[in-house]
Amino acid sequence: MKTTHLIAILLAAFVAVSSAEAVTIDLVTIGNAGNAPDTRYNSISVGSVGYEYQIGKYEVTAGQYTEFLNAVAKADPNGLYNWSMGRPGAGDDSQGANILRTESSPNYSYSVAADWANRPVNYVSFWDAARFANWLHNGQPTGPQGPGTTEDGAYHDIGNQALFGRSPGARFFIPTEDEWYKAAYHDQNAGSAASYFDYPTGTNVVPGNDITETTNLGNNANYYNIISNSVAIRSPYYRTVAGEFELSDSPYGTFDQGGNVWEWNETKFSSMRGLRGGSFNFGWGLRAPSSANIAPADEFDSVGFRVASIPEPGTLLLVAMATLGLLLRRKR
Repeated sequence: MKTTHLIAILLAAFVAVSSAEAVTIDLVTIGNAGNAPDTRYNSISVGSVGYEYQIGKYEVTAGQYTEFLNAVAKADPNGLYNWSMGRPGAGDDSQGANILRTESSPNYSYSVAADWANRPVNYVSFWDAARFANWLHNGQPTGPQGPGTTEDGAYHDIGNQALFGRSPGARFFIPTEDEWYKAAYHDQNAGSAASYFDYPTGTNVVPGNDITETTNLGNNANYYNIISNSVAIRSPYYRTVAGEFELSDSPYGTFDQGGNVWEWNETKFSSMRGLRGGSFNFGWGLRAPSSANIAPADEFDSVGFRVASIPEPGTLLLVAMATLGLLLRRKR
């Protein structure tokens, strides 16, 4: 067999395996490894990360979470679905992501309308987010919730606040507070210097909430502005689609790290887990010194998440490269 033909077969196999995964997470690279922390506020040191990593360009969407549910929640022993997800814009008591569940266990089926699919998922607990990360890490398998799907992989001991932790070699995970903070506020052009912005739109000026971005050009977010008593979008959606504020990305190129939904981070605070970024119904939370923490089992309309990654090269691609090297050596 010709060398070029064999390599083409191996690379085609690699592409086929990769494209079989239903959920694609758009990632941006966060460089400047070893950057100095932000110590501007109350002597809190935050934002220093000693390695290069990647983080979701967008929050995890209702469409992505629906794919996850259909893969692993035909029966749902761990409560990955919250009934409030299926109650969109029903009033102040519920602003769900419009993910509907039909049939009965163990044959649940999930769907989300097209005009909701690219808006952030909500009513997810920290443990739900960790199980989603495990599912991504494991290659998005289909099957019952258990080892190899949701209960191991990137994380172990899900549900146990004392023993829970990130596994070595985790490919997808919930970002720590430092990882999240750096992606949102650090000045990408500052190298390793302790240069940070107040807002995740690359500015120290309070963002507006103009969804058209004709005002406050490049500095808008989906949040409740208490001063002007205004919001970016009202019923039934409340949350904008991923990247709606297309000019208002962070210095590293992420979107909606301010507003839309609060985002879980991995950092533990006693019996709590951290939140960052603010949400569509809060007038605070976007600014760098603002943070919150809640119980990891809590699920609210204002809380979602994004994932981060330290990717491994695909096994088949490595095989292809090794094969190429071997064949080239033989031809010498």
